[in-house]
Amino acid sequence: MTTQAVLTHSRALEVARQALKVEADALLALGPRLGDSFEQVVQLMLSSSGRVAVMGMGKSGHVGRKIAATLSSTGTPAFFVHPAEASHGDLGMVTPSDIVLALSNSGESDELNAILPTLRRLGVKLVAMTGRPDSSLARHADHVLDSRVDQEACPLNLAPTASTTAQIALGDALAVALLDARGFRAEDFARSHPGGALGRKLLTHVRDLMRSGDALPRVTADMSLLDMMRVMSAKGLGCAILVDDQEHVAGIFTDGDLRRLIERGTDLRGLTAGQVMHGSPRTVSADALAVDAADLMESARITLVLAVDEQQRLQGAISINDLMRAKVI
Repeated sequence: MTTQAVLTHSRALEVARQALKVEADALLALGPRLGDSFEQVVQLMLSSSGRVAVMGMGKSGHVGRKIAATLSSTGTPAFFVHPAEASHGDLGMVTPSDIVLALSNSGESDELNAILPTLRRLGVKLVAMTGRPDSSLARHADHVLDSRVDQEACPLNLAPTASTTAQIALGDALAVALLDARGFRAEDFARSHPGGALGRKLLTHVRDLMRSGDALPRVTADMSLLDMMRVMSAKGLGCAILVDDQEHVAGIFTDGDLRRLIERGTDLRGLTAGQVMHGSPRTVSADALAVDAADLMESARITLVLAVDEQQRLQGAISINDLMRAKVI
């Protein structure tokens, strides 16, 4: 470009809105074209004992990496192979039990077409995602997913824009159909995302974070209030937990309870833990998800819950600070 570009505010909005409309129209046109071929590809991938090797050059390659990642995270093992590198050794990553998903809008990518005979000799099933069902890639494929678009969002109708959006959407549709067919659950998704927020919420249990053993501020009913306060200070949980001889939870006393006693002018001398405790503290199972404990704290407007077993015996305690440190909330 030899002259400085000049773009008015209204022109920028006009171009942007037109681009979005073109891409939205391209996506809407995909649905009616889905048919037997799509169902056959889903069945092929469901019944495969191998993985899905996704290939594509240029912008289709970038889309292919995303599709491979989405498939892998939703229960269909997949990986990306660069077609140019495949001709120089990386094709060894592909085994006869794998399925190749090849992306090319034109269907005439030289790098892809160069390895098609080798894939055929390997006996690998080939799925083509292309905008030209009559292309070389489509003719070599066992199944064809039609990703054609009427026009690109690019005003010059040159830069891959609507066509790559269609590829991404079609890849997402394939991944979601496979996810549904496999009965893939949120818990399964979390297992492949252990470092993410969803993984922490669905894989972290109260037992993993709770304070237990000597870290708990246990007290008995006959303990003096002053001795109970010393236990509370030593354990640093902001509460004391009343238990009986069998470790059943009988009550709780918090820093807030102490403050309210003082505000009322109560004579603290001579009081026992049993006299100031309030019963029915909020509890959860030690095997519950940590996020369930967080929900209980939020609904009850409290900052700590007790973990108990089926007989209501004390197992531990978990605070809002514990949940925050673990990034559950």
